[in-house]
Amino acid sequence: MTAMFIHYMAPIMFASLVIFLLLGYPVAFSLAANGLIFAFIGIELGLFRPDFLQALPERVYGVMNNETLLAIPFFTFMGLILERSGMAEDLLETIGQLFGSIRGGIAYAVVFVGALLAATTGVVAASVISMGLISLPIMLRYGYDRRVATGIIAASGTLAQIIPPSLVLIVMADQLGRSVGDMYEGAFIPGIVLSLMYALYIFLVTVFAPNAAPGLPLEAQTLREVETAKHPVILPLAAVSAAATAYFFVVHLGLFDWTSPLFDKIGLGRAVLEGFWFVILLGVLFKPFIGIIRTMTLSLFLTLVCATTIGLIAMRFTEVKAGADYVVLTMSITVGVSFVLAVLNRFLRLKLLSKLAEQVVFVMVPPLGLIFLVLGTIFIGVATPTEGGAMGAAGAVILAVMKGRLTFGLTRQAAEATAKLSAFVVLILVGARVFSLTFYGVDGHRWVEELLVSLPGGQVGFLIFVNAFVFVLAFFLDFFELAFIVIPLLGPAAEKLGIDLIWFGVMMGVNMQTSFMHPPFGFALFYLRSVAPKESYIDRVSGKRMEPVTTGQIYWGSVPFVIIQVIMVGLVIAFPSMVMHYKGAASDIDSSKIDIQIPQMDAPPLDFGPPK
Repeated sequence: MTAMFIHYMAPIMFASLVIFLLLGYPVAFSLAANGLIFAFIGIELGLFRPDFLQALPERVYGVMNNETLLAIPFFTFMGLILERSGMAEDLLETIGQLFGSIRGGIAYAVVFVGALLAATTGVVAASVISMGLISLPIMLRYGYDRRVATGIIAASGTLAQIIPPSLVLIVMADQLGRSVGDMYEGAFIPGIVLSLMYALYIFLVTVFAPNAAPGLPLEAQTLREVETAKHPVILPLAAVSAAATAYFFVVHLGLFDWTSPLFDKIGLGRAVLEGFWFVILLGVLFKPFIGIIRTMTLSLFLTLVCATTIGLIAMRFTEVKAGADYVVLTMSITVGVSFVLAVLNRFLRLKLLSKLAEQVVFVMVPPLGLIFLVLGTIFIGVATPTEGGAMGAAGAVILAVMKGRLTFGLTRQAAEATAKLSAFVVLILVGARVFSLTFYGVDGHRWVEELLVSLPGGQVGFLIFVNAFVFVLAFFLDFFELAFIVIPLLGPAAEKLGIDLIWFGVMMGVNMQTSFMHPPFGFALFYLRSVAPKESYIDRVSGKRMEPVTTGQIYWGSVPFVIIQVIMVGLVIAFPSMVMHYKGAASDIDSSKIDIQIPQMDAPPLDFGPPK
């Protein structure tokens, strides 16, 4: 019996930890107590050397001395200041007016604002609660299906976990021993793709169940003016925009190069290939662009086109040609040019922009400027993530001052909440260090590594098993617990199989996002439940009695988005280039043709002096 216990000490230790957590004990104390209890058992059985515990103070000091973790309080403080200064309210009101005229318009606005809040706050709770308080009553007032409304709010709030500056990505990078900047850059495109998938789901809902996500009535569209719905320039402008987009995808990106063998086989050249796909894309994109221009208003669309063109031209003079840094820098230039045009329009009274277009530009500049201040400086290498977080916190305070909403009470609340979250994270990390010390001391890491490396299917088999394992654990553990307990065990095995750890970390981040959406323990669902109406109430605008939102409706609303997140995990596995662009463009120099020539030098004769 003792021999069997010694042999299976590591799995028993891990199973005991899971039992402690399921019983409801605090995570940090469960980790530390489990580590110390099994350390003493291991010493008695002769499996664990007592001198291992001498390394414990140094490991705890290493946590306190880790400068990377300083980014957590900085980004948390930034997010809380922005959330309490009303930025989310301004964004949701304005973007809701922008998209309100189309079916599902408020839902599209929630996805868009959720992505912006994720890129500026990085805090899931702040995003879900803000959008739940502001958008949910409006969506219920105008007849949205409760499952659609609650699902899109909870899912859009969880984008803060995968879109930089996500707190979990900081922890993930620390646990895997990789750069936070690389983790941020690798996660940027998957986060944007996931946002687009949420928007695509809303589009499908409006197609197959139009009554589930209606558009705003005309009386609710207070910022939209009678402008140019049938202006004669819309059709040619849509055609030019569709042609430019098709050219960019077909010629510049080579999106359909995978079909070139088929064209070569039937004797058609590359020009025919590009022409064929160009015509197809032009036909597909023409009508959507007409809808986009009419939705955005003509003046806003023209402003955006001019600013984007200037941004793309300006980027041609830089060394940045692709990747997340290219996207962020181009977007920053575009926003800056749009802001200048809007300011000139207002102060010179040019009347080139509609009221809605001008309001959209002025509301969008603060969050997008903050995105550049944080992510742009990190991606181009000017600042470390910690320094970027400090600049973001300072920028958030400046924005709150400019809005006249920075008070001592607001600052104190944000500082207290930041201190609590930071202490929570650090205490869990200290407990994880105690647990991992004992786990490594009883050769648990070897047991896990041998178990995972020997799985059939190599890398693919490992990734399928690990993602299924984390998905199941996410029903019971939150993302911090998964990042501190599970990831350190999986990382070495992934590295031994030759898997890039940034790619692996982003994949796990997308997977662990489901821990916020899993019924019945998803934290995003709890956050939304806390602000959703539990009893019937009288709507202050329509005067109608509104029915409450049930917990079952919140749970069922989350299911489609959990499925979307699982699909996103599959896309990250199938298309690693979505993440691997963080390495930058590969060098086109042929090392076999490098010729190193050392010039001949006529050295003077050595003089050692007269012989002795």
